[in-house]
Amino acid sequence: MRALLRPVAAAAARRAGVLLLGLTLMPAPVTRGDSPAGVATNIYETSACPTPVTPLDKLVLRRLAKAGVTPAYCTDAVFVRRAFLDVIGTLPTAAEARAFLEDQTASKRQELVDRLLARPEFADYWALKWGDLLRIKAEFPVNLWPNAAQAYHHWVRTAVRDNLPYDRFVRELLTANGSNFRVGPVNFYRAVQNRTPEGLAAAVALTFMGCRTDPWPTNRLAGLATFFTQLSYKPTREWKEEIVFWDPDKDFALLQSNLAAAATATNAAAATNAAAAATNLAVALRAPPRAALFPDGTRLKRLPPNRDPREVFADWLITPKNPWFTRSIVNRVWAWLVGRGIIHEPDDIRDDNPPSNPALLAYLEKEMVAGKYDLKSFYRLVLNSRTYQLSSLPRHKTPEAEANFASYPLRRLDAEVLIDAINRITGSSELYTSPIPEPFTYIPKDMPAVAIADGSISSPFLALFGRSARATGMENERNNKPTPAQWLYLLNSTEIQRKLEQGPNLQALFNSGRKPAEMTEVLYLTILSRFPTPEEVQTVEGYGRAQPVKPTQAAQPRGTNSPAASSATTNPAPGKTEAKETKSTVRSPQPTVQSSNTVAVKSNQVPRVGPLGSLGPRSKPSEKPVIPKRRDDWMDITWALINSEEFLYRH
Repeated sequence: MRALLRPVAAAAARRAGVLLLGLTLMPAPVTRGDSPAGVATNIYETSACPTPVTPLDKLVLRRLAKAGVTPAYCTDAVFVRRAFLDVIGTLPTAAEARAFLEDQTASKRQELVDRLLARPEFADYWALKWGDLLRIKAEFPVNLWPNAAQAYHHWVRTAVRDNLPYDRFVRELLTANGSNFRVGPVNFYRAVQNRTPEGLAAAVALTFMGCRTDPWPTNRLAGLATFFTQLSYKPTREWKEEIVFWDPDKDFALLQSNLAAAATATNAAAATNAAAAATNLAVALRAPPRAALFPDGTRLKRLPPNRDPREVFADWLITPKNPWFTRSIVNRVWAWLVGRGIIHEPDDIRDDNPPSNPALLAYLEKEMVAGKYDLKSFYRLVLNSRTYQLSSLPRHKTPEAEANFASYPLRRLDAEVLIDAINRITGSSELYTSPIPEPFTYIPKDMPAVAIADGSISSPFLALFGRSARATGMENERNNKPTPAQWLYLLNSTEIQRKLEQGPNLQALFNSGRKPAEMTEVLYLTILSRFPTPEEVQTVEGYGRAQPVKPTQAAQPRGTNSPAASSATTNPAPGKTEAKETKSTVRSPQPTVQSSNTVAVKSNQVPRVGPLGSLGPRSKPSEKPVIPKRRDDWMDITWALINSEEFLYRH
């Protein structure tokens, strides 16, 4: 597993304001010859998968076999978390995670996928993803204005909720006319910084064809731009309202406008400029109409005079025979769910960037067409495949293995998903504001970040953790790479500390009077969506401030191999007459930094009993004397868990 370098602060050091630097890793896969088939050798992967092999999987596994890669699959504990995050952008509750792990039904993974696709959060999360591509943002640099951004987002979310077929979704965006405040899809043509025909053509190619027009020949872009030359904008008497409409007489209207400007100009320079513009337009109007050129090279000699050219382009684009339309959407959705496009990057489709698995891409295109562009049906196809359920622990770290989906790639949680997860765990909320104070930008206190319509409404957390700027509509605008500033924020932020100290969900748990083993179990299910291992239970039991007892009776804390319990340090035992304090550091020894700067990885080897990957029944508490815990101890443990890679990453 690729090392993820980050600061690790011990809980006691956190209170002292000291940062410790270390390395943490999720454990590597373990091969145990004495392990029965289907029994997980660690908490992240298993050699068996309960999901049947699909035609999709055969195309992937065939390529992996040629590369000498033996796949491993995720456990139930990993799958339930992965599915919740990828489908609805939120973590399962402790009750939801427990119910899934204890379920003995063979088809429980498929049933979970169906339930998640039907939940209302699905529309919120996928509207967020489309909002990035469609640049739904009220202020700079898109400048839609809040009313328009809300109308645009409402239309997108409704389309996702109602599962509007993708071909109809695109056609409505391309051919819409009307008010930006009342007809949501017309804002597609307003959410573009360059509103010239060439700028609109480039936005259409990027969004619906997955093509960047920078390397295109000039005549190719100009030919596509012809379909958008008759699009006009005009204001109304309502502040910031704008009508977007097909204007077949656009050039004549511009000619009349320039002639009027020349006649009423107050100075000679203005009159000369207006007259020159009018002359140029007159010459253009007398010239033969410019031929429209489709991106595949098909030439249209003349645009129909009685039909919107955008409709002509939509008819060409939205067909199964189009070489870009279906390919672009299946490749994009695959990248959203699996973590990497078959053509990488998803919005960089070109002849010299071939797919890593052409047969797989062709199969997915065929299935999309057969399903009549039903996106939920396509999500279900991918989510129920063994390929989606591969382990995130790579056994081969070659570019070929990565390009052929040998493992599920690690990805840090999106900014909105991460803050929602922290808020859901603690029961706290976040303040979201807009740089332009308007009454319609008010955000309800409990609204999750994934449901925010307008990209201009933000918070310091979202800005720090790489939220998309929604300026270009490109996938790489969202930056999920970890930075030192993000590590420091999660480790030392007073805002995170406030959520832990005052969050009603955690306070209710800490004050519930549960036994330590039960508290530990609930915390792990809530934060990591799995049961703790026996070693982790012992670590948690051993952490805390011991009561003043005889030295021979003092309970000794123990370490752990768990990555989730890393970065917690025990407090010194109190005593006025003690010559020195005794400290025990709870750390993750999977990577131990040696003098040669190499990292040695040691994995959890936990025997499993019960459902596949469920970690079996509840872990038994340690036989050692239990150290009574204070509220601060439980808060430290929670702090350590939300700073673990297991929490911060999709895996």
